[in-house]
Amino acid sequence: MNVASPVFPAAPTLNRQRFEPKRRSLTVLSTERVTPSMLRLVLGGDDLADFVSAAPDDHVKVAIAGPDGVEERRDYTPRRFDAARRELTLDFALHEAGSATLWAMAARPGDRLDVLGPRGSAVVEGATVAQWLLIGDETALPGIGRRIEEAAPGARLTSLVAVTSAIEEQRFATAATLDARWIHRPATALTQAAPFIAALETIKLEPATYVWVAAEAGVARAVRAYLADSRGVPIGWIKAAGYWVMGQADAHEKIG
Repeated sequence: MNVASPVFPAAPTLNRQRFEPKRRSLTVLSTERVTPSMLRLVLGGDDLADFVSAAPDDHVKVAIAGPDGVEERRDYTPRRFDAARRELTLDFALHEAGSATLWAMAARPGDRLDVLGPRGSAVVEGATVAQWLLIGDETALPGIGRRIEEAAPGARLTSLVAVTSAIEEQRFATAATLDARWIHRPATALTQAAPFIAALETIKLEPATYVWVAAEAGVARAVRAYLADSRGVPIGWIKAAGYWVMGQADAHEKIG
């Protein structure tokens, strides 16, 4: 698909907010399989009284005892936070069997989990964003789902998410206008950017479209390069991150 590059206004700014790091001891209130490969835990406790998460792509760390008894920490997105009920929801993508994933799969109501952070938030503001394009794999779904659900009436969003099959697709309640698109690719193709780029060829990029990308680091880097080099999206209108790195435990990469 040969499409003209859109003309973009001045890029938005990222308002970086910092919070005091705090360790919170929480109780598992419920567990739910959202899809066969996505597990949701709702955590609660008075330690959440001063919890703040200002952006849908924030991260907290969960503290889990590793196989040798040494504490391990893993990053997770606050999928949902209810301040009145003091409840924090975390989604666990079950694509690997690390300590945090194994703990979550075995968790039952009443179990305790320590959560740290978030240390801060990066809130997109400044220029008017006419539309959002949210791109990611399974690990990005918590952030994408939260962005969609928190979008204001009148907002326009397109999501492009890669999962292994239709049974892994999720539905989101939103007041915004949403165009949800799904890529089905096998688990053997988690590090391939080609399915994303092929799907992006069919998406028209309007001026003032803010693009958010999160996936395996090599995939996120390739998608960012395609958008900038082939589609003419200014770097300031793209936020990309490697939420995981193939072959490396607890690895992530800030791309831009």
